[in-house]
Amino acid sequence: MIPMPRELADPGSVGIDPDRLSIFVRRALHEVESGRLPSCQVALAREGRLVAFETAGEAAPDTRYVLQSAGRPVLAAIAWKALGDGLFDLDDLVSDIIPEFATNGKEAVSIRHVLSHTGGFPMAPLGYPRHLDRDARLAAFSKWRLDWKPGSKLAFHVTSSAWVIRELVERTAGMDLREFLRERITGPLGLDLDLGPPVSEQGNVARYVCTDGSEEDVVIDPWGAWYLSQPEVLAAGEPSHTAVSSAADMALLFQALYCSGVWSPEAVAEGTRAQVEMPLSGDFGGTGLDTRMGLFVLVGTGGGAPAGAPGPTASAATFGHTGAPTQMSFCDPESGISFAFFTNGYPMTGYDRSVGGANQVSVLGTLAFDCLAR
Repeated sequence: MIPMPRELADPGSVGIDPDRLSIFVRRALHEVESGRLPSCQVALAREGRLVAFETAGEAAPDTRYVLQSAGRPVLAAIAWKALGDGLFDLDDLVSDIIPEFATNGKEAVSIRHVLSHTGGFPMAPLGYPRHLDRDARLAAFSKWRLDWKPGSKLAFHVTSSAWVIRELVERTAGMDLREFLRERITGPLGLDLDLGPPVSEQGNVARYVCTDGSEEDVVIDPWGAWYLSQPEVLAAGEPSHTAVSSAADMALLFQALYCSGVWSPEAVAEGTRAQVEMPLSGDFGGTGLDTRMGLFVLVGTGGGAPAGAPGPTASAATFGHTGAPTQMSFCDPESGISFAFFTNGYPMTGYDRSVGGANQVSVLGTLAFDCLAR
Protein backbone atom coordinates (compact mmCIF):
# COMPACT_ATOMS: atom_id res chain seq x y z
CA MET A 1 0.00 0.00 0.00
CA ILE A 2 1.73 3.18 -1.22
CA PRO A 3 0.58 6.75 -1.96
CA MET A 4 -0.97 7.26 -5.37
CA PRO A 5 1.51 9.13 -7.64
CA ARG A 6 0.53 12.74 -8.31
CA GLU A 7 2.87 13.57 -11.19
CA LEU A 8 1.42 13.34 -14.69
CA ALA A 9 2.33 10.27 -16.70
CA ASP A 10 2.85 10.20 -20.44
CA PRO A 11 -0.61 9.33 -21.84
CA GLY A 12 0.76 6.77 -24.27
CA SER A 13 2.48 4.86 -21.46
CA VAL A 14 -0.92 3.93 -20.00
CA GLY A 15 -2.75 3.39 -23.28
CA ILE A 16 -4.34 6.85 -23.65
CA ASP A 17 -4.43 8.62 -27.01
CA PRO A 18 -2.89 12.08 -26.40
CA ASP A 19 -4.93 13.73 -29.16
CA ARG A 20 -8.23 12.38 -27.86
CA LEU A 21 -7.19 13.37 -24.35
CA SER A 22 -6.46 16.91 -25.55
CA ILE A 23 -9.93 17.15 -27.09
CA PHE A 24 -11.52 16.06 -23.81
CA VAL A 25 -9.55 18.57 -21.73
CA ARG A 26 -10.12 21.42 -24.19
CA ARG A 27 -13.88 20.75 -24.16
CA ALA A 28 -13.91 20.85 -20.38
CA LEU A 29 -11.96 24.11 -20.17
CA HIS A 30 -14.18 25.65 -22.85
CA GLU A 31 -16.92 25.96 -20.22
CA VAL A 32 -14.77 28.63 -18.56
CA GLU A 33 -13.36 30.17 -21.71
CA SER A 34 -16.87 30.66 -23.10
CA GLY A 35 -17.99 32.43 -19.94
CA ARG A 36 -20.48 29.77 -18.78
CA LEU A 37 -18.50 28.98 -15.61
CA PRO A 38 -16.19 31.04 -13.37
CA SER A 39 -13.78 28.13 -12.87
CA CYS A 40 -13.50 24.41 -13.39
CA GLN A 41 -11.13 21.53 -12.86
CA VAL A 42 -10.77 18.32 -14.83
CA ALA A 43 -8.66 15.18 -14.43
CA LEU A 44 -8.34 11.79 -16.10
CA ALA A 45 -6.43 8.70 -14.99
CA ARG A 46 -5.70 5.13 -16.03
CA GLU A 47 -3.60 2.28 -14.66
CA GLY A 48 -3.14 4.14 -11.40
CA ARG A 49 -1.65 7.23 -13.04
CA LEU A 50 -2.91 10.70 -13.78
CA VAL A 51 -2.55 11.72 -17.41
CA ALA A 52 -4.43 15.04 -17.24
CA PHE A 53 -5.12 17.57 -14.52
CA GLU A 54 -6.11 21.13 -15.46
CA THR A 55 -7.64 24.07 -13.64
CA ALA A 56 -9.16 27.04 -15.46
CA GLY A 57 -10.66 30.38 -14.50
CA GLU A 58 -10.70 32.00 -11.09
CA ALA A 59 -9.02 29.14 -9.26
CA ALA A 60 -5.50 28.04 -8.35
CA PRO A 61 -4.13 24.57 -9.18
CA ASP A 62 -4.54 23.50 -5.53
CA THR A 63 -8.22 24.52 -5.46
CA ARG A 64 -10.67 21.99 -4.08
CA TYR A 65 -14.38 21.89 -4.88
CA VAL A 66 -17.49 20.95 -2.92
CA LEU A 67 -18.61 17.84 -4.77
CA GLN A 68 -22.31 17.69 -3.85
CA SER A 69 -23.73 14.35 -5.11
CA ALA A 70 -20.69 13.81 -7.36
CA GLY A 71 -18.93 13.00 -4.07
CA ARG A 72 -21.19 10.08 -3.20
CA PRO A 73 -18.50 7.66 -4.44
CA VAL A 74 -16.43 8.85 -1.46
CA LEU A 75 -19.01 7.61 1.03
CA ALA A 76 -19.42 4.51 -1.14
CA ALA A 77 -15.67 3.86 -0.91
CA ILE A 78 -15.88 4.14 2.89
CA ALA A 79 -18.77 1.67 3.00
CA TRP A 80 -16.98 -0.74 0.66
CA LYS A 81 -13.87 -0.57 2.86
CA ALA A 82 -15.97 -1.39 5.93
CA LEU A 83 -17.71 -4.20 4.03
CA GLY A 84 -14.43 -5.71 2.86
CA ASP A 85 -12.96 -5.48 6.35
CA GLY A 86 -15.86 -7.53 7.69
CA LEU A 87 -17.37 -4.79 9.83
CA PHE A 88 -20.84 -5.67 8.58
CA ASP A 89 -22.66 -7.70 5.93
CA LEU A 90 -25.03 -6.28 3.35
CA ASP A 91 -27.98 -8.34 4.53
CA ASP A 92 -27.54 -7.39 8.18
CA LEU A 93 -30.51 -5.45 9.50
CA VAL A 94 -29.68 -1.85 10.35
CA SER A 95 -31.54 -2.23 13.65
CA ASP A 96 -29.22 -5.06 14.74
CA ILE A 97 -26.37 -2.55 14.79
CA ILE A 98 -28.37 0.62 15.53
CA PRO A 99 -31.22 -0.34 17.91
CA GLU A 100 -32.50 3.27 17.88
CA PHE A 101 -33.45 2.72 14.22
CA ALA A 102 -35.86 -0.14 15.06
CA THR A 103 -39.12 1.84 15.05
CA ASN A 104 -42.11 2.50 12.80
CA GLY A 105 -41.55 -0.53 10.58
CA LYS A 106 -37.88 0.20 9.89
CA GLU A 107 -36.91 -3.09 11.55
CA ALA A 108 -37.02 -4.65 8.06
CA VAL A 109 -34.47 -2.24 6.53
CA SER A 110 -31.17 -3.94 5.67
CA ILE A 111 -27.78 -2.38 5.01
CA ARG A 112 -28.21 -3.35 1.36
CA HIS A 113 -31.45 -1.32 1.25
CA VAL A 114 -29.69 1.70 2.75
CA LEU A 115 -26.76 1.59 0.34
CA SER A 116 -28.94 1.04 -2.75
CA HIS A 117 -31.42 3.87 -2.03
CA THR A 118 -34.29 1.43 -1.57
CA GLY A 119 -34.78 1.80 2.19
CA GLY A 120 -38.14 3.51 1.95
CA PHE A 121 -37.34 6.72 3.87
CA PRO A 122 -35.93 9.03 1.14
CA MET A 123 -36.76 12.45 2.59
CA ALA A 124 -36.44 11.67 6.30
CA PRO A 125 -35.32 14.97 7.83
CA LEU A 126 -32.14 15.65 9.75
CA GLY A 127 -30.86 19.17 9.25
CA TYR A 128 -28.23 21.58 10.47
CA PRO A 129 -27.43 22.31 13.27
CA ARG A 130 -29.27 19.38 14.87
CA HIS A 131 -27.18 16.84 13.01
CA LEU A 132 -24.05 18.09 14.80
CA ASP A 133 -25.17 16.21 17.92
CA ARG A 134 -25.07 12.41 17.85
CA ASP A 135 -27.87 12.04 20.37
CA ALA A 136 -30.05 14.27 18.22
CA ARG A 137 -29.23 12.17 15.17
CA LEU A 138 -30.24 8.98 16.97
CA ALA A 139 -33.44 10.62 18.20
CA ALA A 140 -34.26 11.52 14.61
CA PHE A 141 -33.65 7.91 13.52
CA SER A 142 -36.24 6.72 16.01
CA LYS A 143 -38.85 9.16 14.67
CA TRP A 144 -38.37 8.41 10.99
CA ARG A 145 -41.21 6.56 9.24
CA LEU A 146 -41.33 4.51 6.05
CA ASP A 147 -42.90 5.91 2.91
CA TRP A 148 -43.03 2.45 1.35
CA LYS A 149 -41.92 -1.13 1.95
CA PRO A 150 -38.12 -1.46 1.94
CA GLY A 151 -36.85 -2.73 -1.41
CA SER A 152 -40.04 -1.94 -3.31
CA LYS A 153 -38.96 1.43 -4.81
CA LEU A 154 -35.78 3.20 -5.85
CA ALA A 155 -35.46 6.86 -4.84
CA PHE A 156 -32.50 9.00 -3.86
CA HIS A 157 -32.36 9.11 -0.07
CA VAL A 158 -31.00 12.61 -0.27
CA THR A 159 -29.30 12.80 3.12
CA SER A 160 -31.06 10.17 5.24
CA SER A 161 -29.19 7.06 4.08
CA ALA A 162 -25.87 8.82 4.47
CA TRP A 163 -26.47 9.48 8.16
CA VAL A 164 -27.32 5.81 8.69
CA ILE A 165 -24.16 4.75 6.83
CA ARG A 166 -22.13 7.06 9.05
CA GLU A 167 -23.56 5.53 12.23
CA LEU A 168 -23.06 1.99 10.91
CA VAL A 169 -19.38 2.64 10.18
CA GLU A 170 -18.77 4.45 13.45
CA ARG A 171 -20.39 1.75 15.59
CA THR A 172 -18.61 -1.12 13.89
CA ALA A 173 -15.22 0.56 13.41
CA GLY A 174 -15.17 2.37 16.73
CA MET A 175 -14.08 5.68 15.25
CA ASP A 176 -15.50 8.83 13.70
CA LEU A 177 -16.37 8.53 10.00
CA ARG A 178 -13.93 11.26 9.00
CA GLU A 179 -11.21 9.64 11.08
CA PHE A 180 -11.96 6.34 9.31
CA LEU A 181 -11.60 8.07 5.94
CA ARG A 182 -8.27 9.68 6.89
CA GLU A 183 -6.67 6.71 8.65
CA ARG A 184 -7.77 3.87 6.40
CA ILE A 185 -8.14 5.47 2.98
CA THR A 186 -6.86 8.97 2.19
CA GLY A 187 -3.88 8.96 4.55
CA PRO A 188 -2.28 5.76 3.22
CA LEU A 189 -3.09 6.80 -0.36
CA GLY A 190 -1.81 10.37 0.02
CA LEU A 191 -5.08 11.89 -1.21
CA ASP A 192 -6.18 15.40 -0.25
CA LEU A 193 -9.86 14.55 0.06
CA ASP A 194 -12.08 15.42 3.04
CA LEU A 195 -15.64 15.16 4.27
CA GLY A 196 -16.83 18.46 5.75
CA PRO A 197 -13.46 20.11 6.44
CA PRO A 198 -13.36 22.57 9.35
CA VAL A 199 -13.87 26.23 8.44
CA SER A 200 -10.21 26.86 9.20
CA GLU A 201 -9.23 24.36 6.47
CA GLN A 202 -11.51 25.69 3.76
CA GLY A 203 -9.08 28.32 2.48
CA ASN A 204 -8.54 26.54 -0.83
CA VAL A 205 -12.17 25.48 -1.29
CA ALA A 206 -13.76 27.26 -4.27
CA ARG A 207 -16.40 29.76 -3.21
CA TYR A 208 -19.76 29.40 -4.99
CA VAL A 209 -20.44 31.92 -7.75
CA CYS A 210 -23.93 32.61 -9.14
CA THR A 211 -23.99 32.23 -12.93
CA ASP A 212 -27.43 33.59 -13.77
CA GLY A 213 -28.13 36.50 -11.47
CA SER A 214 -27.34 38.13 -8.17
CA GLU A 215 -26.34 36.00 -5.20
CA GLU A 216 -28.59 38.23 -3.11
CA ASP A 217 -31.53 36.58 -4.88
CA VAL A 218 -30.40 33.02 -4.14
CA VAL A 219 -32.70 31.10 -1.82
CA ILE A 220 -30.65 28.93 0.55
CA ASP A 221 -32.65 26.01 1.93
CA PRO A 222 -31.69 22.68 3.54
CA TRP A 223 -32.56 20.67 0.40
CA GLY A 224 -30.80 22.97 -2.08
CA ALA A 225 -27.28 22.96 -3.46
CA TRP A 226 -26.55 26.50 -2.22
CA TYR A 227 -26.95 25.35 1.39
CA LEU A 228 -23.34 24.13 1.40
CA SER A 229 -22.05 27.52 0.29
CA GLN A 230 -22.09 28.41 3.98
CA PRO A 231 -18.71 27.42 5.50
CA GLU A 232 -20.17 26.34 8.83
CA VAL A 233 -22.77 24.12 7.14
CA LEU A 234 -20.10 22.54 4.94
CA ALA A 235 -17.96 21.92 8.03
CA ALA A 236 -20.87 20.09 9.70
CA GLY A 237 -20.09 17.19 7.38
CA GLU A 238 -23.37 15.78 6.04
CA PRO A 239 -21.81 12.59 4.63
CA SER A 240 -23.23 12.38 1.08
CA HIS A 241 -22.67 15.95 -0.16
CA THR A 242 -19.78 17.55 1.75
CA ALA A 243 -16.87 15.73 0.13
CA VAL A 244 -14.22 18.30 -0.80
CA SER A 245 -11.59 17.34 -3.36
CA SER A 246 -9.66 18.26 -6.44
CA ALA A 247 -10.50 16.51 -9.69
CA ALA A 248 -7.11 14.78 -9.52
CA ASP A 249 -7.73 13.30 -6.09
CA MET A 250 -11.13 12.02 -7.14
CA ALA A 251 -9.84 10.42 -10.33
CA LEU A 252 -7.07 8.76 -8.30
CA LEU A 253 -9.50 7.51 -5.66
CA PHE A 254 -11.26 5.51 -8.36
CA GLN A 255 -7.93 4.10 -9.55
CA ALA A 256 -6.98 3.18 -6.00
CA LEU A 257 -10.04 0.94 -5.73
CA TYR A 258 -8.28 -1.45 -8.11
CA CYS A 259 -4.54 -1.01 -7.66
CA SER A 260 -3.79 0.06 -4.09
CA GLY A 261 -4.65 -3.03 -2.05
CA VAL A 262 -6.73 -0.91 0.35
CA TRP A 263 -10.03 -2.51 -0.67
CA SER A 264 -11.08 -6.11 -0.95
CA PRO A 265 -11.63 -6.87 -4.67
CA GLU A 266 -14.81 -8.74 -3.71
CA ALA A 267 -16.19 -5.69 -1.91
CA VAL A 268 -15.44 -3.41 -4.87
CA ALA A 269 -17.06 -5.89 -7.25
CA GLU A 270 -20.17 -6.03 -5.06
CA GLY A 271 -20.28 -2.26 -4.63
CA THR A 272 -20.10 -1.60 -8.37
CA ARG A 273 -22.59 -4.31 -9.32
CA ALA A 274 -26.13 -3.21 -10.09
CA GLN A 275 -28.09 -4.13 -6.96
CA VAL A 276 -31.42 -2.92 -8.34
CA GLU A 277 -32.78 -1.81 -11.69
CA MET A 278 -36.11 -0.03 -11.54
CA PRO A 279 -37.69 3.37 -12.24
CA LEU A 280 -36.05 6.20 -10.29
CA SER A 281 -38.88 7.75 -8.31
CA GLY A 282 -39.17 10.26 -5.51
CA ASP A 283 -39.60 14.00 -5.13
CA PHE A 284 -35.88 14.72 -5.39
CA GLY A 285 -34.18 13.71 -8.63
CA GLY A 286 -36.82 11.21 -9.69
CA THR A 287 -36.89 10.65 -13.45
CA GLY A 288 -39.30 7.73 -13.76
CA LEU A 289 -36.69 6.05 -15.98
CA ASP A 290 -35.18 2.65 -15.31
CA THR A 291 -31.96 3.19 -13.35
CA ARG A 292 -29.25 0.79 -12.23
CA MET A 293 -28.02 1.44 -8.71
CA GLY A 294 -25.01 -0.16 -7.06
CA LEU A 295 -24.00 0.40 -3.45
CA PHE A 296 -24.38 4.19 -3.27
CA VAL A 297 -23.27 4.74 -6.88
CA LEU A 298 -25.03 4.84 -10.22
CA VAL A 299 -24.07 1.96 -12.51
CA GLY A 300 -24.08 1.79 -16.31
CA THR A 301 -25.18 4.11 -19.05
CA GLY A 302 -28.95 3.78 -18.87
CA GLY A 303 -31.24 6.73 -19.51
CA GLY A 304 -32.09 6.91 -15.83
CA ALA A 305 -28.69 8.38 -15.01
CA PRO A 306 -29.00 12.11 -14.30
CA ALA A 307 -28.45 14.28 -17.37
CA GLY A 308 -27.63 11.22 -19.48
CA ALA A 309 -24.25 10.65 -17.80
CA PRO A 310 -21.76 9.21 -18.38
CA GLY A 311 -22.21 8.89 -22.16
CA PRO A 312 -22.42 6.20 -24.86
CA THR A 313 -18.69 5.42 -24.96
CA ALA A 314 -18.74 4.08 -21.40
CA SER A 315 -19.31 0.40 -20.73
CA ALA A 316 -22.30 -0.95 -18.84
CA ALA A 317 -19.98 -1.50 -15.87
CA THR A 318 -19.24 2.22 -15.47
CA PHE A 319 -20.03 3.64 -12.04
CA GLY A 320 -19.94 6.98 -10.25
CA HIS A 321 -22.20 9.96 -9.82
CA THR A 322 -23.24 13.33 -11.13
CA GLY A 323 -24.00 16.24 -8.83
CA ALA A 324 -25.01 19.88 -8.65
CA PRO A 325 -24.61 21.95 -10.69
CA THR A 326 -23.06 19.78 -13.47
CA GLN A 327 -20.25 18.03 -11.64
CA MET A 328 -19.39 14.43 -12.33
CA SER A 329 -17.00 11.66 -11.29
CA PHE A 330 -17.00 8.25 -12.95
CA CYS A 331 -14.89 5.17 -13.51
CA ASP A 332 -15.16 2.49 -16.20
CA PRO A 333 -13.49 -0.70 -14.92
CA GLU A 334 -13.54 -2.21 -18.41
CA SER A 335 -11.50 0.56 -20.04
CA GLY A 336 -9.68 1.41 -16.80
CA ILE A 337 -10.41 5.13 -17.21
CA SER A 338 -11.58 7.36 -14.39
CA PHE A 339 -12.26 11.06 -14.61
CA ALA A 340 -13.73 13.98 -12.70
CA PHE A 341 -15.07 17.40 -13.65
CA PHE A 342 -15.80 20.00 -10.94
CA THR A 343 -16.92 23.62 -10.90
CA ASN A 344 -18.04 26.37 -8.52
CA GLY A 345 -20.47 28.03 -10.95
CA TYR A 346 -24.06 27.54 -9.72
CA PRO A 347 -27.30 28.96 -11.09
CA MET A 348 -29.69 30.43 -8.54
CA THR A 349 -31.60 27.13 -8.38
CA GLY A 350 -28.38 25.27 -7.66
CA TYR A 351 -28.95 22.76 -10.46
CA ASP A 352 -28.12 23.43 -14.09
CA ARG A 353 -30.95 21.72 -15.95
CA SER A 354 -30.47 23.79 -19.10
CA VAL A 355 -29.72 22.26 -22.48
CA GLY A 356 -26.18 23.56 -22.15
CA GLY A 357 -25.75 21.90 -18.78
CA ALA A 358 -27.07 18.56 -20.00
CA ASN A 359 -24.85 18.72 -23.08
CA GLN A 360 -21.83 19.55 -20.95
CA VAL A 361 -22.28 16.45 -18.81
CA SER A 362 -23.05 14.00 -21.61
CA VAL A 363 -20.36 15.34 -23.98
CA LEU A 364 -17.63 15.30 -21.33
CA GLY A 365 -18.56 11.77 -20.32
CA THR A 366 -18.50 10.67 -23.95
CA LEU A 367 -15.12 12.26 -24.66
CA ALA A 368 -13.52 10.99 -21.44
CA PHE A 369 -14.22 7.35 -22.19
CA ASP A 370 -13.19 7.83 -25.83
CA CYS A 371 -9.58 8.52 -24.82
CA LEU A 372 -8.28 4.97 -25.21
CA ALA A 373 -5.55 4.53 -27.83
CA ARG A 374 -6.82 2.60 -30.83
